[in-house]
Amino acid sequence: MDKLLELLNQNAHLTNEQLAVMLDTTEADITNRIQKYEQSGVIRGYKAVIDWEKVNADLVVALIEVKVTPKASLGFDEIGQRLMQFHEVDTVYLMSGGFDFTVLVTGKTFKDIALFVARRLAPIDGVISTATHFVLSKYKEGGILLCDSSSDERSSAWI
Repeated sequence: MDKLLELLNQNAHLTNEQLAVMLDTTEADITNRIQKYEQSGVIRGYKAVIDWEKVNADLVVALIEVKVTPKASLGFDEIGQRLMQFHEVDTVYLMSGGFDFTVLVTGKTFKDIALFVARRLAPIDGVISTATHFVLSKYKEGGILLCDSSSDERSSAWI
Protein backbone atom coordinates (compact mmCIF):
# COMPACT_ATOMS: atom_id res chain seq x y z
CA MET A 1 0.00 0.00 0.00
CA ASP A 2 1.14 3.54 -0.70
CA LYS A 3 2.69 5.02 2.47
CA LEU A 4 1.59 8.56 1.48
CA LEU A 5 -2.04 7.45 1.29
CA GLU A 6 -1.72 5.66 4.64
CA LEU A 7 -0.36 8.80 6.30
CA LEU A 8 -3.07 11.02 4.79
CA ASN A 9 -5.72 8.54 5.88
CA GLN A 10 -4.40 8.68 9.45
CA ASN A 11 -4.04 12.47 9.52
CA ALA A 12 -5.01 14.61 6.52
CA HIS A 13 -3.93 17.65 8.53
CA LEU A 14 -0.23 16.89 7.96
CA THR A 15 1.49 19.48 5.78
CA ASN A 16 3.27 18.55 2.58
CA GLU A 17 6.51 19.54 4.29
CA GLN A 18 5.84 17.12 7.17
CA LEU A 19 4.88 14.35 4.74
CA ALA A 20 8.07 14.91 2.73
CA VAL A 21 10.21 14.53 5.87
CA MET A 22 8.31 11.41 6.94
CA LEU A 23 8.69 9.82 3.51
CA ASP A 24 12.23 11.02 2.86
CA THR A 25 11.34 12.91 -0.31
CA THR A 26 10.79 16.50 -1.44
CA GLU A 27 7.81 18.71 -0.75
CA ALA A 28 7.37 19.17 -4.53
CA ASP A 29 7.14 15.39 -4.97
CA ILE A 30 4.45 15.17 -2.28
CA THR A 31 2.49 18.07 -3.85
CA ASN A 32 2.62 16.41 -7.29
CA ARG A 33 1.57 13.00 -5.96
CA ILE A 34 -1.34 14.46 -4.01
CA GLN A 35 -2.51 16.45 -7.05
CA LYS A 36 -2.42 13.26 -9.17
CA TYR A 37 -4.40 11.37 -6.52
CA GLU A 38 -7.00 14.15 -6.37
CA GLN A 39 -7.31 14.42 -10.18
CA SER A 40 -7.63 10.67 -10.66
CA GLY A 41 -10.25 10.34 -7.90
CA VAL A 42 -8.11 8.26 -5.55
CA ILE A 43 -8.41 11.04 -2.96
CA ARG A 44 -12.12 11.91 -2.83
CA GLY A 45 -12.04 14.53 -0.07
CA TYR A 46 -10.75 15.47 3.34
CA LYS A 47 -12.80 15.25 6.50
CA ALA A 48 -12.40 15.94 10.20
CA VAL A 49 -13.74 13.29 12.57
CA ILE A 50 -15.86 15.21 15.08
CA ASP A 51 -17.23 13.88 18.33
CA TRP A 52 -20.63 15.59 18.11
CA GLU A 53 -21.53 14.58 21.65
CA LYS A 54 -18.78 16.88 22.96
CA VAL A 55 -20.41 19.89 21.29
CA ASN A 56 -23.90 18.88 22.43
CA ALA A 57 -25.17 18.37 18.89
CA ASP A 58 -28.37 16.38 19.13
CA LEU A 59 -27.96 13.94 16.28
CA VAL A 60 -29.36 10.45 15.92
CA VAL A 61 -27.47 7.95 13.80
CA ALA A 62 -28.94 4.74 12.46
CA LEU A 63 -27.59 1.83 10.47
CA ILE A 64 -30.27 0.48 8.16
CA GLU A 65 -30.11 -2.95 6.57
CA VAL A 66 -31.88 -2.93 3.20
CA LYS A 67 -32.94 -5.99 1.21
CA VAL A 68 -33.73 -5.35 -2.45
CA THR A 69 -34.62 -7.04 -5.70
CA PRO A 70 -32.02 -5.81 -8.19
CA LYS A 71 -33.06 -4.69 -11.68
CA ALA A 72 -32.28 -7.26 -14.37
CA SER A 73 -30.11 -5.02 -16.53
CA LEU A 74 -28.62 -2.71 -13.86
CA GLY A 75 -28.11 -5.02 -10.89
CA PHE A 76 -27.73 -3.23 -7.57
CA ASP A 77 -26.25 -0.05 -9.01
CA GLU A 78 -29.54 1.71 -9.75
CA ILE A 79 -30.80 1.28 -6.19
CA GLY A 80 -27.39 2.19 -4.74
CA GLN A 81 -27.41 5.39 -6.82
CA ARG A 82 -30.89 6.28 -5.54
CA LEU A 83 -29.96 5.62 -1.92
CA MET A 84 -26.92 7.89 -2.00
CA GLN A 85 -28.96 10.85 -3.30
CA PHE A 86 -30.89 11.38 -0.04
CA HIS A 87 -29.41 14.17 2.10
CA GLU A 88 -30.04 12.11 5.27
CA VAL A 89 -27.76 9.34 3.98
CA ASP A 90 -24.12 9.56 5.02
CA THR A 91 -22.87 6.19 3.78
CA VAL A 92 -24.08 3.42 1.45
CA TYR A 93 -22.38 0.02 1.20
CA LEU A 94 -23.32 -2.95 -1.00
CA MET A 95 -22.99 -6.00 1.25
CA SER A 96 -22.68 -9.74 1.06
CA GLY A 97 -24.70 -11.89 3.42
CA GLY A 98 -28.24 -11.60 4.75
CA PHE A 99 -29.07 -8.18 3.28
CA ASP A 100 -27.95 -6.15 0.30
CA PHE A 101 -27.16 -2.60 1.48
CA THR A 102 -26.02 -0.97 4.68
CA VAL A 103 -27.19 2.64 4.81
CA LEU A 104 -25.88 4.97 7.51
CA VAL A 105 -28.39 7.77 8.18
CA THR A 106 -28.28 10.87 10.39
CA GLY A 107 -31.30 12.78 11.70
CA LYS A 108 -32.28 15.15 14.47
CA THR A 109 -34.63 12.69 16.18
CA PHE A 110 -35.56 9.02 16.16
CA LYS A 111 -38.84 10.06 14.56
CA ASP A 112 -37.00 11.82 11.70
CA ILE A 113 -35.20 8.59 10.87
CA ALA A 114 -38.36 6.51 11.23
CA LEU A 115 -40.19 8.84 8.83
CA PHE A 116 -37.28 8.73 6.38
CA VAL A 117 -37.45 4.94 6.34
CA ALA A 118 -41.25 4.80 6.08
CA ARG A 119 -41.82 7.59 3.56
CA ARG A 120 -38.67 7.71 1.44
CA LEU A 121 -36.59 4.53 1.74
CA ALA A 122 -39.13 1.69 1.97
CA PRO A 123 -41.26 2.91 -0.98
CA ILE A 124 -38.32 2.74 -3.44
CA ASP A 125 -39.09 0.31 -6.24
CA GLY A 126 -37.14 -2.86 -5.53
CA VAL A 127 -36.83 -2.45 -1.75
CA ILE A 128 -38.12 -5.63 -0.10
CA SER A 129 -37.44 -4.88 3.56
CA THR A 130 -35.49 -2.71 5.98
CA ALA A 131 -34.17 -3.19 9.50
CA THR A 132 -33.15 -0.09 11.44
CA HIS A 133 -30.50 -0.17 14.17
CA PHE A 134 -29.96 3.03 16.16
CA VAL A 135 -26.43 3.91 17.28
CA LEU A 136 -26.43 4.34 21.05
CA SER A 137 -22.78 5.25 21.54
CA LYS A 138 -19.72 5.66 19.35
CA TYR A 139 -16.41 4.37 20.61
CA LYS A 140 -14.29 4.58 17.46
CA GLU A 141 -14.89 6.13 14.06
CA GLY A 142 -12.62 6.13 11.04
CA GLY A 143 -9.85 4.60 13.14
CA ILE A 144 -10.07 7.40 15.72
CA LEU A 145 -11.04 6.74 19.34
CA LEU A 146 -14.02 8.81 20.46
CA CYS A 147 -14.11 7.88 24.11
CA ASP A 148 -11.70 7.96 26.99
CA SER A 149 -11.09 4.36 27.96
CA SER A 150 -10.51 5.44 31.56
CA SER A 151 -13.98 6.95 32.03
CA ASP A 152 -16.70 4.46 32.84
CA GLU A 153 -20.04 5.93 33.91
CA ARG A 154 -21.40 2.64 35.25
CA SER A 155 -21.63 2.27 38.97
CA SER A 156 -19.10 -0.17 40.42
CA ALA A 157 -21.96 -1.58 42.49
CA TRP A 158 -23.37 -3.17 39.35
CA ILE A 159 -20.13 -4.88 38.38
